[in-house]
Order: sequence, then C-alpha cells, then structure tokens
Amino acid sequence: MSRAIDIGLADHAAGALPLHVVHKAGLPAWLAGLPAPQRRWLQGVGFAAEPGKAQIVPGRDGEPAAVAVGGMPGHEALWTLGDLPATLPPGTYRVEGAARGAATALALGWALGAYAFTRYKAPKRAPARLAWPRGADRAEVENVAAATWLARDLVNTPAEDLGPRELLQAARDLASTHRARVRAVAGAGLLRENYPAIHAVGRAAARPPCLIDLTWGDRDAPRVTLVGKGVCFDTGGLNLKAGPQMALMKKDMGGAAVALGIARAVMGARLPVRLRVLVPAVENSVSGSALRPRDVIGTRAGKTVEITNTDAEGRLILADALSEACRDKPALLFDFATLTGAARVALGPQVQSLFTPDDELAARLGRAAAETADPLWRMPLWRGYRRNLDSKVADLVNMADGAFGDAIHAALFLSEFVDPAVPWAHLDVMAWNSRAAPGRPEGGEATGLRAVFALLKQAFA
Repeated sequence: MSRAIDIGLADHAAGALPLHVVHKAGLPAWLAGLPAPQRRWLQGVGFAAEPGKAQIVPGRDGEPAAVAVGGMPGHEALWTLGDLPATLPPGTYRVEGAARGAATALALGWALGAYAFTRYKAPKRAPARLAWPRGADRAEVENVAAATWLARDLVNTPAEDLGPRELLQAARDLASTHRARVRAVAGAGLLRENYPAIHAVGRAAARPPCLIDLTWGDRDAPRVTLVGKGVCFDTGGLNLKAGPQMALMKKDMGGAAVALGIARAVMGARLPVRLRVLVPAVENSVSGSALRPRDVIGTRAGKTVEITNTDAEGRLILADALSEACRDKPALLFDFATLTGAARVALGPQVQSLFTPDDELAARLGRAAAETADPLWRMPLWRGYRRNLDSKVADLVNMADGAFGDAIHAALFLSEFVDPAVPWAHLDVMAWNSRAAPGRPEGGEATGLRAVFALLKQAFA
C-alpha cells in the first residue's frame, strides 16, 4: 500500500517565482510598495487578498512575474497555499515575506494540497512546486504529509482491492519500514483467542476477518495504544443499507486508516513511547452465516450483546479490541471510527466528535485541535442514556431503540469495554472530504490525525 510520494516541495529556489502572502489588513501597504504598473493591474482585476485566493501578477513582457495570495488568519493559515499546487501553472514558487513561525504551516498546507489518488488514473498534470520556505521544519512537514497521504490512500482504495488481508499487508508494510512488529489473529483463530465479536461480524464474508496488532518502541516507554475500526466494506448486514447509504462504505475502515496514519507519524518522529495499534479488520456482508437481529453474541470482556441492528457492527468489533487494549494499562488510549451517521448530523463532515470521560484529556485535545486546524468537538457521555442499552436477554443491546442520540449511545457502548483507570478518548470521525477545500481534496481524509499527533508530541517528545 505504501508508495513513493512527491509532496510538491523543492530543494532549490533558483528561478522560482515569488509568492506573496498578503493579509487584508496589510493589502494597502503591500500594494503601495509595488511598481505602479503591477499595482494598477492588481487593482484593476479586483485583487482583495481574500483568504486563499491567488492572483498571478504579470511582468513587463506579459509573462508571470509573481503570485499574490490572500493569507488566512490564525491557525487556519495552514490552508493558505492549499489550493495552489493544483491551480498554479506548473513551475516552482518561493514564499516571500512569510510571517515568523508560519513557514512550517505554509509548507504543510502546500504538501497536503499536492495529494492526488493515482492508483487507477494518472494525474492530468504534476503539481506546482514550492521551494522550501526559510525556517520550515522539513522533518515535521514530510512526516505529517506522509502520514496523511497513507491514511488518504487507504480510505480512497475500494474494497475490491482493500479487504482485511490487504489492510493487514498495509500494516506489515508500515511495520517493515519502521522496524515494528505485526501479529495477526484471523478467521477461526479469533474464536480460539477469544475475540468472538470480531469473528461474529466478519464471519459472513468470503474474506476472513482478522485482528491486526502492531507494536513498536521501547517496552519500558509509556504505552500509547490506538484502536481503529477496520470495516473494509459495510453492507449493513441483514439490516441492509439502501444504495445511497452504501455508496461510500469503502470508507468504513477510515478509523483504521487514521490510526495507521498516526502510527506512521509517531514512528517517523521516533517519539519515546511504546506504541500499539489494534485494528479489527472485517467486512460486514450478507450470507447464510451473517449475524441476525436478536442474535446474542459474546465479547472478549465476557459481556453478552443482543444484536438489535446488524448495521451497528463497528461498535462490536471495537468492543473486543478495546478490551484487549486495556490489558496493557496504556498511559493513553484512543479509538477512531467512522461509527455513526448521528455524529455527522450533529456536527457535519468537517468537525469530528470527541467523547471522553477525562476532562483534562478533552481540554488538551481541544487545544491541539485548534492549533492544528483539525477540529474536534467534545460531545457528552451522558450517563442518563445508559439504560437505553439495557437488554432483557443479554447484558447490552448494540443499538438503542429510536433515532435520537446514537453517537452518544455508541460511545456509551464502547465505554462498557474500557477500563475506567485508562485515560481514553473516542473519536467518531468522517474520514472523508465530501467536497474539496484548500489542502483537502475530495475523498479520503485523515480526520483527527494532526490533533492527536500534536497531543502525543506535547506529552512525550
């Protein structure tokens, strides 16, 4: 699954066109410093330094002499150059007059905007290139860009070419690059090793389910565990989805993609942690062996679950993985999952739902999200709704009756399988850009990656 990437940044600035980042407040002064023909031309075409909007400035011969782009405010500055790799004419550009401390963000935004999914179709053109801005942290940009590209590639790959076995291979490729170890428990082995919920969800598919277990780092270092939902395709099971709801279900392994992307960033930065990544990888398919509504299944934790909806399968496989994750008593535990449509109804596609019982962890994640322009919004683990998960025949139902509060119900369900002594956060993520935005092409997205990686750097670097 790994590929060589070209993040659109160049080592040499020789012959590069100057690229000026201009903020609205500074536009009059910047225009005043230009030669009169260029100033009149920019005024004539109505350049107003609108955030992210670029304008080519011609020279005396009519050829491009420079580019002006409206700067974005605050931490959103990350996206100032995000559109330009695909929209500027091919060539190399160099940033002029970047604000102190902005070089890394500008370079990263350019790198994220240079992404294209090219597995099945060659790009129409190479991206424009940016000379490395002076003062940019190259290692940070290259690391986060590579991690993001990995997650995007995984989400964008259709299920025909990305089933549980291929997701396992992606983890093995990543492990090989960074000298990590991967263990897999697959098929009937899941029953032998007591992962009954993962097996129950994946048993109907032609491709067997598996639990991917990646470990890296010093055994004595603080333990950080990432759990990612790896439903490589979700038909809904016997509670079959309608066509429009099934159309994007190749992205239902987006949580796994984000977890592997963060792992790539952690290992690339060589953070002093003992990293573990657990990915339950399945297909939720329809066959004679599929889970049925009102079946009762076991879990690794010993709790029984009555199946009230086979389309609420992600929380089942995460239950087994979270139980295993807590066995090591990690210092931090995160899970990532494209878990509920309710989260998208509540917050839309750009803001990711964050659930945690830990106020301090929530505050730290909130700050990291703001600093990285990777928005998270804390949602309530409202204990008053816990009774909605009660079953008359089992310990729990997997989905509460009614249409209200499913994102909360799903998070409460997961909390039943997490040791209260373990600091834990659940991210219900979109993992997809439904429309293009600067630095964020339409398609798979590593939602939550930058925020969680920033927190881990702050905690352990």
